[in-house]
Amino acid sequence: FFSVSFCFPNKMDEDESGFSDYDSQDEEEEEEEIPWITWFCSLKGNEFFCEVDEEYIQDEFNLTGLATMVPFYEYALDMILDLESPGEEEMTDEQQQMVESAAETLYGLIHARFILTNRGMKLMEEKYKNVAFGRCPRVMCSGHSVLPVGQSDVMREASVKIFCAKCDDIYYPRSSRHKSLDGAFWGTTFPHLFFMTFPDLTVPKSKYTYVPKIYGFKVHKTAVTNKNEEDKDQKLIGAAPIPGTHAAAMNTTQAVSSLPVQSQRMADSS
Repeated sequence: FFSVSFCFPNKMDEDESGFSDYDSQDEEEEEEEIPWITWFCSLKGNEFFCEVDEEYIQDEFNLTGLATMVPFYEYALDMILDLESPGEEEMTDEQQQMVESAAETLYGLIHARFILTNRGMKLMEEKYKNVAFGRCPRVMCSGHSVLPVGQSDVMREASVKIFCAKCDDIYYPRSSRHKSLDGAFWGTTFPHLFFMTFPDLTVPKSKYTYVPKIYGFKVHKTAVTNKNEEDKDQKLIGAAPIPGTHAAAMNTTQAVSSLPVQSQRMADSS
């Protein structure tokens, strides 16, 4: 006979205060703060952004020239990297809001540079394949996936648009939240460099265009033009007097006005 003994651990190892180790572990997990970059990219309306690597941001060479473009630059940079800034506790609520706004602007400008790197391109490729940027609103493109693009590399000149490689055109994003994003945070280069980097993602250009029809017949291109010209001619004819009509009317008036005089003369002679 064999005797086997089992040792079962206690369900909870409570300390003197009555709290279990599991409870303290949960509290520690709750106290763990989400990195600012992860938090920012997870906000509704920020789906077009990818998470920039902290190593890229920590390299001062990658941030060349940005210090003069963003107010509270040092504070904004520390906020992005989750670092404590000296004198941060002495800031007023208004100043704190200005730093938060500056951090969002600074991250956008860094993002525009990061997505042009190999690492950034790879992250955007994953989002593109998952249709994170939406689909082309053009019917003939059959819902082809799009990429964000800016119409200018300068801030506050144009909001972000979406670019479709199938029709080679840009459109406004569907969500109103995306329409408020600055196009400079993606720039004018990104989508075109993207397809050069990933040529396997290129697609044939759309050959289909919408054809207007009336009762099943194609509308000729000159139909509307000719109709407009006819309308203009009719207006000109109605506004301009017929040649010679004014002189004829004057002669008729003079002839009618002279009739009573001639009749009086004939009566006197009789």
